[in-house]
Amino acid sequence: MSADDPPRSIPGARLMFSLDPSVSYLNHGSFGAVPINVQRAQQRLRDEMEANPLRFYGTGLLDRVVHTRRHLAAFLGADPDGSALMPNTTAAISLVLQSVRFEPAEEVLLTDHGYGSVALAVRRECRRTGATARTVAIPLGATDPEVVSRIRSALRPGRTRLLVVDQIASATAATFPVREIVAAAREHDIPVLVDAAHVPGMLPVDVAAIGADFWVGNLHKWGWAPRGTALLSVSAPWRRRIDPLVVSWEQEQGYPLSVEFQGTIDYTPWLAAPTGVFTLRTLGWETVREHNAALAAYGQRVVGEALGLAPSDLPAPGAPGIAMRVVPLPAGLASTTPEAIALRQRISDKLAAETAINAWGGRGLLRLSAQVYNRPEEYLHLAEHLPALLAEHQR
Repeated sequence: MSADDPPRSIPGARLMFSLDPSVSYLNHGSFGAVPINVQRAQQRLRDEMEANPLRFYGTGLLDRVVHTRRHLAAFLGADPDGSALMPNTTAAISLVLQSVRFEPAEEVLLTDHGYGSVALAVRRECRRTGATARTVAIPLGATDPEVVSRIRSALRPGRTRLLVVDQIASATAATFPVREIVAAAREHDIPVLVDAAHVPGMLPVDVAAIGADFWVGNLHKWGWAPRGTALLSVSAPWRRRIDPLVVSWEQEQGYPLSVEFQGTIDYTPWLAAPTGVFTLRTLGWETVREHNAALAAYGQRVVGEALGLAPSDLPAPGAPGIAMRVVPLPAGLASTTPEAIALRQRISDKLAAETAINAWGGRGLLRLSAQVYNRPEEYLHLAEHLPALLAEHQR
C-alpha cells in the first residue's frame, strides 16, 4: 500500500456505533460518539438508579466514584489523589480560574489557538477581579522550539499569574509541546493550566510527567466515554486551594470529593466511562490511533487537492497520532464565527456531512476528524462536492 492509499478499515468497527448511516460524520472531535456497548452500560446504571434512587445515591456512590476516578487517572498517568471527575473541560477551567484568585495587577496569558469558551471564561474572571487577559500569537505550523520561544518571550514574571495553553488546539488541530512550555513557565514560578480536551484516547499521555499545575481532558471525545466525563488533575501545592463552584455535602472533605459530589447530578456517565476505555483497549488502542491518524491525513489530502491546495498549504500535525486535520478554506469564506456556523450547516444540509468549520486568524478552517466508524469514501464524497458548494456559497 502506497502513502497515497487510504488506510484499511477496522473490521466491524462501524457496527459498534449507532450513528445515522445516511450521514458522513466527520466531526468526532466536537462531541464524540459513544459506542453502543458503552451506551448500554450507562443505561444499566440509569436503570439501577431509577429502580431505587435512595439506594443508588445513598449507599456506596462515593466509593464507586473514587474507584472510577482511580481507573481513569491510571489510564492518563495522573495522580488519582490529585484528580477529580468533572462534566467537561469547560467546567474544570472555570473551577481553576475561580480558585487561582487573581489580583488587579495580574494577568492571564492565552494563545490565539485557545478554545473560544475558555477565552470567555478568562475574560469574565478578569472583569470580576480586575485582572487582565493577554493573547500571544502562534503561527499555524510553528515548530515546537518556535512555540516555546514565543510563549517564553510573552511571559511577564511578577505579573503573569496564569498561563493557559492547549495540548491539542480545537480550531487548528495544532499540538503544543506542553511539557517544555510548563518547564519554561516554571523558571518564573508561573502556574500553567493545560487544556487537553482532545488528548484522552487520541494520544498517549503521562499527566504527571508533564508537570502542569492544572491539566484537564475530556474522556467523552476520543476516550469513548459517555458525554459529561472529564478528568482534572491538580498539582499538590494547589489542591487545598481548589474551591468548588457549588458547595455540597462533601465540602469539608476537600478536593477532590468536594468537587466531585454535587448532590443529585447524573453520575452514570462517569461510572460507565471505564467501559469506554476497556472497549478502546479491546479493539487495540495503537491500531485505533494509527488508523485514525492515517485516515485524517488522507481526508485532509483529498479535500485539500479538491480545493486546489498544494501539500505545503496543508498544516501538518505537530505530533504523530493526531486524528484531526485542518484544510484552509478560500479567502473570504467563514472568516467570522457566524459565517463559519452558517457554512457548516450548509455542508450538513446539502452534502449530508458533519464537519467542523472555525474562523481563525481571519480565515476559515475546515477541520476533519477521523474515527474507526469513518470510511475513505466519505472524505472522497466531500472532496467531490465541496468545491461547487463553496463557489455557490460565495455568490
